[in-house]
Amino acid sequence: MTKTVLHIEGMMCGMCEAHMNDAIRKNFEVKKVTSSHTKKETEILSEAPLDEELLRKTIAETGYTLKGISSAPYEKKKFSLFG
Repeated sequence: MTKTVLHIEGMMCGMCEAHMNDAIRKNFEVKKVTSSHTKKETEILSEAPLDEELLRKTIAETGYTLKGISSAPYEKKKFSLFG
């Protein structure tokens, strides 16, 4: 799994977050996508790394401004009752 974080300018409200999430889901196969206009971020979990050029194009088409992309392997935190 890969966690990709997009740093985005221009999202102002919950509808902006939904618009961003829909654009990502439409163009990529993702496990989960969440956006926060207050953090100015969109977090994406996917099986494989995402195509950065297509990410840039997708964000540009929404009218928002992509300020940066960071990507790292993601491992779901394991929960244990016994430490």
